Amino acid sequence: MKSYILFLITVFLIFFTVNSQTEKELINDPDYIKSVTFNKPPENMLPIFNLGDAFEMSFDDVIGDEADYYYKFEHYDYDWKPSQLFKNEFLLGIDDMRIFNYRNSFTTIQPYSHYDLRIPNQFTQGFKVSGNYMIHIYNSNQELVFSRKFMVLDQKSVVGVEIKRARDLNYVLTQQRVQFFIDSKQINFINPNDQLQVAIIQNSDLNTTITDIKPQFNLGNKQVYRYDEQTSFWAGNEFLNFENRDFRSPNMNIDFVRKGELYNAYLFVDGPRKNLEYTFNPDINGNYLVTTLDNEDNDVQAEYVNIHFALDTQGIQLPPNAKIYIMGNYNAFELQPENEAIYNEKSGKYEAIILLKQGFYNYRYTVIYENGSQDTGFISGNKWQTENQYSVLAYYRELGGRYDQLIGIGEANSQNITN
Repeated sequence: MKSYILFLITVFLIFFTVNSQTEKELINDPDYIKSVTFNKPPENMLPIFNLGDAFEMSFDDVIGDEADYYYKFEHYDYDWKPSQLFKNEFLLGIDDMRIFNYRNSFTTIQPYSHYDLRIPNQFTQGFKVSGNYMIHIYNSNQELVFSRKFMVLDQKSVVGVEIKRARDLNYVLTQQRVQFFIDSKQINFINPNDQLQVAIIQNSDLNTTITDIKPQFNLGNKQVYRYDEQTSFWAGNEFLNFENRDFRSPNMNIDFVRKGELYNAYLFVDGPRKNLEYTFNPDINGNYLVTTLDNEDNDVQAEYVNIHFALDTQGIQLPPNAKIYIMGNYNAFELQPENEAIYNEKSGKYEAIILLKQGFYNYRYTVIYENGSQDTGFISGNKWQTENQYSVLAYYRELGGRYDQLIGIGEANSQNITN
């Protein structure tokens, strides 16, 4: 009996330690890690892979010293809390292995090493179950360098999505709401309030995900969600953008270029748009695409350039202790020190210099209040006409199950918004 109790205590401590460590492993990328990319097309870089499909992720280390990096995977529930599954229950093969596939840049002023992780490989064959995952990248000292979230889908349901204008007259000009249903021929939703979970994502920004929404009613096995306030997003405005496929001369939205140790591209000064009428400006919803004019292999031939951002708030006063960050999917919409726009007393503008690989980039200015909340509309405004991409993810937990399966995804674009 005594040994059995000791065994239970040991198991509990191991489980608690693993989960505590996993929760702590959400850190910002260091400034030398750049261009972290899943093998997804630029029009929708939400990292969702079908169960059994190949997985690929790449990144650059601009120190360029061929450092050794190792990868680990963890499985999570719908709300990004660690699941109860052990490694051998969700992973085919083993992880904590070195990334062997890397190449050094050539013909570039800024040296860097480009790493490419592909699964299946000789050590890791794939994933056994669907759901939320995180990949953690460690250095040779087993120190966490960065992490990324992604999802694995096992399609067992249909998710129908449509975008509506807000019903509340206070928000009809500034918000967009998401209505949807979930239906399945493979799963009988016996207790959908407990077994069915959803995640609603605007564009590819996982930081603003809406969860914990229950079905309002059902039509047979079809679960219907027709909320107003609970599934509404601030509409925001179209993302700003620039392109520097030719890094030696001005391209789209670049004012001028200067050569120093590296090339420096100075963007045209941005201003607030919240009080302006909405203007359609095609974007790729916060995403980015590494592209050049004449290179054969952008992975190792594209140049890194210092991009100079400048924002003239034109008299708009920030709340006390609020900060401005430049965000996009190029940095997973993270609040990183290098992405903070600092007020320059001399120029009277908020400025930042960010090292980015050649390409086409979307970005926006986000205000972070003292309490940590984000406001994407403080500078650019919220316009109901804004084109946004919405994704609804459906998660299901079997009776007595120990993890949340990702069983469906539905998508809709606000270009087709209706009343």
